[in-house]
Amino acid sequence: MIKSMTGYGSAKGVVDGLEISVELKSVNNRYLDTSVRLPRSFLFAEDLVKSLVQKHISRGKVDVFVNVDASQAVDMTVRVNEGLLKAYLEAIDHIAEEYQLQKDLTAMSVSRIPDVLSVEKKDLDAEAISAGMGVIVDQALADFDAMRLREGEKLRDDVLSRLQTISSLVEFVERKAPETVAEYRCRLEQKMAEVLDTSGIDENRILAEAAIFADHIAVDEETVRLRSHMAQLETMIRGNSPTGRKIDFLIQEFNREANTIGSKCQNSDIAHVVVDLKSEIEKIREQIQNIE
Repeated sequence: MIKSMTGYGSAKGVVDGLEISVELKSVNNRYLDTSVRLPRSFLFAEDLVKSLVQKHISRGKVDVFVNVDASQAVDMTVRVNEGLLKAYLEAIDHIAEEYQLQKDLTAMSVSRIPDVLSVEKKDLDAEAISAGMGVIVDQALADFDAMRLREGEKLRDDVLSRLQTISSLVEFVERKAPETVAEYRCRLEQKMAEVLDTSGIDENRILAEAAIFADHIAVDEETVRLRSHMAQLETMIRGNSPTGRKIDFLIQEFNREANTIGSKCQNSDIAHVVVDLKSEIEKIREQIQNIE
């Protein structure tokens, strides 16, 4: 199933007490262009996120937003400076005995002594956080791919519908082209009869002129190639691998054959059909710009 290049996906999870949310969105682009936005202290996971994106996406401009909420995480540690506290207590005992003062110490009062308590931030476990974040990114990518598949299905149906229209237009050209030769022969006979003012027209000359004209306006090769391109496009559009760039090239071949038919045709009905044909091809070209 083909995928659209435009999509959105998200996922959330908790890793090592951190609430992590991941959002992805993408728009059309000729090549893969990935931008990852992470909090500064989590930049160590940037390469991992990019590598996961590259496994799922072959082209498009992809923006990945990773938000980390550490408000619920126990990432601060309070430590007691045991040596300093003992020194303070010994000094306080000495003051109380030396100057006959009351020793009214409490845990709260001791904790207010400078540098007795120190607050240290817990070191991040980069490996564990990267692994957990990778799982959440994969979940977001799955959600992202689901949306792209839905959009891809709509694109596929639209392109297949337009291929049917193109097929009917080509069929008209194939049917009408021989009639054009017959009409030309009839007109040629009338003109020669008028010029020569006689019915004794050289049949061989008529046949030769008609053959030259038929060869000049023959579009058999173009219609055969066009039908081959149509079959190839249908195979691609029903496939599972990313084929957007190949289809883009193939549509150029569609246009080339349509232009050649238009330049060769000597019939107003065929000329009108070629206009419709090129219009349908252009609509397909616009649609396939969204295909990965």
